[in-house]
Amino acid sequence: MAVVKDAEQDFKPQKKKTSSDEDDKRRKKMVPGGLMKAMIRPGGGDAMPSDGDQVVYHSTVRTLDGVVVESTRSEFGGKGTPIRQVLGKSKMILGLLEGLPTMLKGEVAMLKMKPELHYGEDDCPVSVSDSFPKDAELNFEIELIDFSKVKVVTEDFGVMKKVLHEAQSWENPRDLYEVKARISAKLGNGQSLPLHIKSEPILFTFGKSEVPKGLEMGIGTMSRGEKAVVYVTNQYLSESPLLPSVEGIEEVHFEVELIHFIQVRDVLGDGRLIKRRIRDGKGEFPMDCPLQDSRLRVHYKGMLLDEKKTVFYDTKVDNDGEPLEFSSGEGLVPEGFEMCVRLMLPEEVSRVTCPPDYAYDKFTRPDNVPEGAYVEWVIELLGFEMQKDWTGMDFRAIMNDVENTKSTGNRLFKEGKFALAKAKYDKVLREFNHVNPQDDEEGKEFANTRNLLNLNVAACYLKMGDCRKSIETCNKVLDANPVHVKALYRRGMAYMETGDFEEARRDFKRMMSIDKSSEANAKAALLKLKQTEQEVEKKARKQFKGLFDKKPGEISEVGVIENKNDDDAQEPLISGQEVEDIDGDGDAPEEVPGPARMGSFSRLFTSGMNLFKSLGVNRCSIL
Repeated sequence: MAVVKDAEQDFKPQKKKTSSDEDDKRRKKMVPGGLMKAMIRPGGGDAMPSDGDQVVYHSTVRTLDGVVVESTRSEFGGKGTPIRQVLGKSKMILGLLEGLPTMLKGEVAMLKMKPELHYGEDDCPVSVSDSFPKDAELNFEIELIDFSKVKVVTEDFGVMKKVLHEAQSWENPRDLYEVKARISAKLGNGQSLPLHIKSEPILFTFGKSEVPKGLEMGIGTMSRGEKAVVYVTNQYLSESPLLPSVEGIEEVHFEVELIHFIQVRDVLGDGRLIKRRIRDGKGEFPMDCPLQDSRLRVHYKGMLLDEKKTVFYDTKVDNDGEPLEFSSGEGLVPEGFEMCVRLMLPEEVSRVTCPPDYAYDKFTRPDNVPEGAYVEWVIELLGFEMQKDWTGMDFRAIMNDVENTKSTGNRLFKEGKFALAKAKYDKVLREFNHVNPQDDEEGKEFANTRNLLNLNVAACYLKMGDCRKSIETCNKVLDANPVHVKALYRRGMAYMETGDFEEARRDFKRMMSIDKSSEANAKAALLKLKQTEQEVEKKARKQFKGLFDKKPGEISEVGVIENKNDDDAQEPLISGQEVEDIDGDGDAPEEVPGPARMGSFSRLFTSGMNLFKSLGVNRCSIL
């Protein structure tokens, strides 16, 4: 046996960068002579474990007179399964926390610990049975079998992964992916565990419980070409076709080689829009996908999901062999089609099953596609070009590009594709954060363009029914230019929709005080506001009719209004006059026809409260 060294020399506590604060506090309890080490068998190499490493070791605990208290070894009554823990993360007795990092792989050592260094420590994080002599000085015979870096998959260390061979890519399998892998298994004591494998390698669908839960969680952290050992404890060993019975098994070590997987994505998350990759593309997912708006070139074949798989369009046949070219983000193809193409790699081929509301029910329908039809597209992404980067462009070139993007947004707005239009305006506004005008003239043009873009965003919000966001966006313009007539007008319209009539009236009147040329539009808006107030008050009176006709203690039934055609706010301010001016060219402020009806209840509620006040009711309770 090697010479025993005093713990004050070998085990003086040192702060480790990756240790937890709790472990650092515990190390301060170390005292000279509290932990002593004697080497029984030397290890190999010169590397020692450090925080974050998984350590695998056998442990036999004896009293100072040699009586075995507990052991992992079968010859001393244990199960023969070594202990696996992660230094700096797993709960450990203090003596092992300090002693294991001094050992080499294969080394056997005796760690003599005073009670405060093992289970006798105050507030020891590791529990032990009442019969354990935790107040006695004990010898811990430790054999360090192995240590290595691991990925902790679950916080309770029930699933961990040790990489044997690095991956060839970055993408990980997820639910619905079709996985091909070689898998073998051993019990924690090293004994081979037979698996129910019909063919080698095995094929399974991720997320379908076809392999044990913990194994699937580990594979979910792997990439194509990776080899790894996935350590799974019993709480993650669910029964599956691969391992039908898990009774009595405490731990399994799965050795996995992830050969390949086919990407299958539930794009909407409800099982209706499914994209299945049938030929890999070039590059890494998702970094090399056209996630941003791009110019795309695709071949595709469209089919009905009938028995004959009727083909309704094929670019290679119906387009003289030429691919379809389109710009994403402009509503030029069905929404489901574009959503899936954005998730493809160059040269990838995918099969897409699409529901009607993301196919042709909300898009120009081919003659041979019936309404309400599910369709299937086989799509090949030939390539794509990203939109222009403004880096290195002069101010005039940037503003020309802005005008093109704004024009696209205006077209989308007029087609009723408000979310897509807003995305175009938002993109330019984000890029504007990196534009620096060089003189006063450029600065003025830049500020005016930014204001007009914000007002177009506000118009989109109003159409989409988010009046509060519309107001907030108008405020951005008014913060920079408090006398911006068009911003006042649009904010007033949004206030009118939310039932904030006084705020709306204030904005319309301020328009006239700032710019006499806007008087006609402002007066028309005030007239519309008055009509809206009267209509809402009329509805409120009818709604609350009889509410005050009852004696105290009686409950009056509130009337129900049927409003089959609540289109009052959709009428133009000036009959027969088209006043829409979404492109923000600086002309007279425009009406935004047909905003969403989310403001109806607000207006009704406001008028109802005003009605209460007119009746002398200052406070009421809703039962």
